[in-house]
Amino acid sequence: MVMPNFLIIGAAKAGTTSLHYYLSQHPQVYMSSVKEPRFFALEGETLNFRNPDQDINRTSITRLEAYQKLFQNVTDEIAIGETSPLYLYSPKAVERIKHYVPQAKLIAVLRNPVDRAFSCYTHLIREGYEPLSFVEGLQAEEERIRNNWAHLWHYRKAGYYYAQLKQYFDVFDPEQIRVYLYEDLNSNSTAITQNICRFLEVDDTFEPDLTRMNVSGVPKNRLLYNLFKRNPIKTALKPLFPTDLRKQIARKVKAWNLQDKPTLPSEIRAQLTEAYRDDILKLEELIQRDLSKWLK
Repeated sequence: MVMPNFLIIGAAKAGTTSLHYYLSQHPQVYMSSVKEPRFFALEGETLNFRNPDQDINRTSITRLEAYQKLFQNVTDEIAIGETSPLYLYSPKAVERIKHYVPQAKLIAVLRNPVDRAFSCYTHLIREGYEPLSFVEGLQAEEERIRNNWAHLWHYRKAGYYYAQLKQYFDVFDPEQIRVYLYEDLNSNSTAITQNICRFLEVDDTFEPDLTRMNVSGVPKNRLLYNLFKRNPIKTALKPLFPTDLRKQIARKVKAWNLQDKPTLPSEIRAQLTEAYRDDILKLEELIQRDLSKWLK
């Protein structure tokens, strides 16, 4: 059975959904239809995450046979991949990736850890799952982790990228790893996508549709948002519209319905930046990138 030869391993809320969408358009690239199978992080586990959002329990793939089926429609594509941001954060994933696909190319996109933490929070606010303020969520984090809440709720802890990436550099040939910054992907999506195409050894003249995916924000109208997210009407409408048209309409309505997301208080930003300082300085050395903007 076919297995992937590249993986987008993270980080969460760092543009990986958009990158998955860009690469899926390339005729020489096959991306799994399930965007976050999380197989290498959760293989063999009986899932019982206790956070309010239960999607991770329902949609994660924990059996090898089911994972391989994601790639059963591969034909002559050169690059075969999937996207699971949990892989970067998971201590288990690096060993399972090495076991199953030791030659796989690995792509990480990193975002200022303070912005990433707050973006995870606003994402969960958008979905209606986070009842606490951001400060309260940070205070509740350790208890939530002890109670087996999933990684998206690990606002602070998931941002220590150095330790997460170091384990990949320790296990894999550095030539198999490419690390990009969210701000570069956000500001010059075509150039970054084409650079990744060169890394994957596919046609790098490709120019994707650059529609941004999974944009954070708080719904103006919760009922309208839920209509396109979880309402049974959404299921009923599926047979009536082609998939691409349905997704296009849904994206436009969701974008129109999102108001500006909450702002992060400057004093909380300063506290988190200081907490991440040592990790960011180590990360600079590891990936050979200037991250001084993250420390301002």
